[in-house]
Amino acid sequence: MIPEDIKFTDTHEWIRIDGEYGIIGVTQYGFEKLADVVYIELPEIGTRIKQGEPFGVIESVKAAVDLIAPVSGIVEDVNESARSSPETLPDDPYGESWLIKVKIEDPSEVEKLLSSAAYEELIRE
Repeated sequence: MIPEDIKFTDTHEWIRIDGEYGIIGVTQYGFEKLADVVYIELPEIGTRIKQGEPFGVIESVKAAVDLIAPVSGIVEDVNESARSSPETLPDDPYGESWLIKVKIEDPSEVEKLLSSAAYEELIRE
């Protein structure tokens, strides 16, 4: 089930917009492709991230992949339970398993992201 109130990247990150802030995570499909998550590296609060560039790394028993920023902004909060228990991330990808909260620098960047319908089409291919 893909939520309709969030936007997506083609690299399987999502962002839920809340005013000038965005909550970022990895999609359920992204976790399914990774399999068992064993480690996650996230930025510190205050770090500037840039749309389309890596902001962290997620490692599984299958691979290590960069986490790609859906928007540019400043990291305002980090989900510490994601760091301490990365193996639980696939349990609630669109809720408790959020990764970072950012203050969005350029709201127009959101328009470049995929809608839930477009993302669903992407993963069906």
